[in-house]
Amino acid sequence: MGGKPDIIKAIVLIFAIGLVITGFTSIHASEDKDARAANLVGSVQVMNQPLNR
Repeated sequence: MGGKPDIIKAIVLIFAIGLVITGFTSIHASEDKDARAANLVGSVQVMNQPLNR
């Protein structure tokens, strides 16, 4: 029975590491989404401009 607290600590540590990794991944994903949205808006604005010939 002496090993069970160590197992619980290991499971909690793995869970905490998973939360940190998920947090960093979501931060990077939101930054990428903002950059893609800005590029899309810019390309749509260029497409909507009339051609001056």
